[in-house]
Amino acid sequence: MDSSRSSLVLSLVETDSSRSTLMICRPLCAVVGPFMGLIEALIFSITHCFGQRRPRNCFYYSFDDVVRLASTTPFTVNEIEALRELYKKLSSLMIDDGLIHKEELQLAIFTTPVGRNLFLDRVFDLFDEKKDGVIEFEEFVRALSVFHPRAPVEDKTDFAFRLYDLRQTGYIEKEEVRQMVVAILSESGIQLSDENLEAIIDKTFIDADTDKDGKINKEDWKTFVVRHPTLLKNMTLNYLKDITSIFPSFICNTEVDD
Repeated sequence: MDSSRSSLVLSLVETDSSRSTLMICRPLCAVVGPFMGLIEALIFSITHCFGQRRPRNCFYYSFDDVVRLASTTPFTVNEIEALRELYKKLSSLMIDDGLIHKEELQLAIFTTPVGRNLFLDRVFDLFDEKKDGVIEFEEFVRALSVFHPRAPVEDKTDFAFRLYDLRQTGYIEKEEVRQMVVAILSESGIQLSDENLEAIIDKTFIDADTDKDGKINKEDWKTFVVRHPTLLKNMTLNYLKDITSIFPSFICNTEVDD
């Protein structure tokens, strides 16, 4: 984990009451950081492989399908085609079947298909909308579209909520926030006392749990995000709107000019 993120986590232990809002927001903002890092690492690790062996064409998605996806996401047709090339490369890393398996995702990011990582598990689970153990191309595009600069704030808010809802119960509990923060501390090598950890989590819930039932539901979360918009600052990857110019090697046989 980089030094800026470590500094962010360290700052969570500040107890000055004038900084209470920062103490509430920073734990949750920091949790999103590793997920964004994983998604960026995924894209850039695969682009470095272009120009090497190309996967066989076992993955088929018609041009009409591409146009349909472009009409229902913030991506243009050319950007969808770029993502299709990225997907084809990723889905052939281990099993050349036109689907992304968790081991392939892990191999792309960590260069090893084995081992457990909470953040990787959450990325895969959120991308795998059908919960069938693989990521299909449309799932891949729709999940990435949430991080597009032109994606609706409502979509980013909902995705962030599901990020913290580890048990997929429809609400966020203290233990789920605790797991996330502990995972960040572990990755950064930072030691935090149980007392300080509980203080961070308690402050978060005092502000976010509107009906005081000990958990954060979707309406609580929406209200919380409106009050603290910085919670979504890590939910945008600006280069997604320019992916074809940043990675021109993605484009193969495009049928239109956007």
